[in-house]
Amino acid sequence: MATYDKAIESYKKAVTAAASLAASAMLVRGVVNELVPYEVRDFLFSGLGYLRSRMSSQHTVVIEETEGWATNQLYDAARTYLATRINTDMQRLRVSRIDEGKSLMFSMEEGEEMADVHEGAEFKWRLVCRDNPGAGAGNGNGGRGGNGNYRVEVRSFEMSFHKKHKEKAITSYLPHILATAKKIKEQDRTLKIYMNEGESWFAIDLHHPSTFSTLAMDHKMKQSVMDDLERFVKRKEYYKKIGKAWKRGYLLYGPPGTGKSSLIAAMANYLKFDVYDLELTEVNWNSTLRRLLIGMTNRSILVIEDIDCSIDLQQRAEEGQDGTKSNPSEDKVTLSGLLNFVDGLWSTSGEERIIIFTTNYKERLDPALLRPGRMDMHIHMGYCCPESFRILASNYHSISDHDTYPEIEELITEVMVTPAEVAEVLMRNDDTDIALEGLIQFLKKKRSEAKDSSDENVDQMAKEDGKEMMKQDVSGDQNLNNAGKE
Repeated sequence: MATYDKAIESYKKAVTAAASLAASAMLVRGVVNELVPYEVRDFLFSGLGYLRSRMSSQHTVVIEETEGWATNQLYDAARTYLATRINTDMQRLRVSRIDEGKSLMFSMEEGEEMADVHEGAEFKWRLVCRDNPGAGAGNGNGGRGGNGNYRVEVRSFEMSFHKKHKEKAITSYLPHILATAKKIKEQDRTLKIYMNEGESWFAIDLHHPSTFSTLAMDHKMKQSVMDDLERFVKRKEYYKKIGKAWKRGYLLYGPPGTGKSSLIAAMANYLKFDVYDLELTEVNWNSTLRRLLIGMTNRSILVIEDIDCSIDLQQRAEEGQDGTKSNPSEDKVTLSGLLNFVDGLWSTSGEERIIIFTTNYKERLDPALLRPGRMDMHIHMGYCCPESFRILASNYHSISDHDTYPEIEELITEVMVTPAEVAEVLMRNDDTDIALEGLIQFLKKKRSEAKDSSDENVDQMAKEDGKEMMKQDVSGDQNLNNAGKE
């Protein structure tokens, strides 16, 4: 019992001492606030904070979600980067999805911590959320964040690391996060295809599934295009050094149904570039054309399909020698107006752009459109070949070989058939054997039609030759008669 009483007495003394100490601290704080100028107080407190930070081996970098009215790009990059390194065994996680076609995105919950290692150094991350004191009506911007939304909380990442890694954190780790997040966003973002109406572009999502692996095209040509694209996107400094606009032109030509549109989609998916499909028949003036073209974003593909027949471009020969048109009051779209953007001063209004013209009849195009520097690479989209057929068969029926292949490939070399025609036949039946047999019959029919057409042409030529010979005989007889009369 005596021991218990002593314990109670000791506890009371401890509580009394703590209360006395707290009261003394409050008294000292009050006296300091009254007697010591705030400048001195700030100096003392900052000095204490400095000493505390000097004694600690850990450094912390705070990355706020917003900076004033602007979104902090580093915060967005860190969130994207950390989402790929989240440990799903963590007790609390945030999960979201903003696009039906994309996977779930995991992120840290408030107070949770995770570690990441970069070049042998460990960096610890923590998400901090706090109430926004400026979210009330008295705040100048009403708690409006950088993206225009009202925020009731302020979020930030705190990145902690050993002080010996400070230089690595600033010069290597943070740039690595920015670069990695950029690549992730480029891979995940939904491509857009823009269409022109008047002087404006209107966009919809581009979900074309074509890729170089599914493209029915000669392997060497396909690889050549891929290598050219890779070289182009890596040569920013090279184009700057040689004094040329960072752009590349491609001419796709060949019969209808040979895959020109599919190749454009494959290029867009390969590079993750948006597509601007320019309908020239909707553009009446050079000035409108310029406004549309400078309104394009960087890292995009400008497509003008059927350039030979999409609009009746005025030839330069129809313009005056000084470059003006015969009627200067009309600023209609001209070949020169188009060339000025493709290869003139207006071509420098954007970077990392690809320009693609398509045509079924290359010979109809003005030579000025075809020269290097405008259309740098000419790609012939030809009829289906055995290699193209095998790709199509793999796409539509998931097979790499079949007993009918030798016969089909022999027939394909004898007739002119487009990949679109072959694909259409292969799609008619889900049974592989039936589909391939149907393709054989289709190819034989085309061969027969081609032979009949060739025979008709021969007969027609023979008839025309016979008529010409009869005319010559009649003319010869008349000449003989005339000579006899004389």
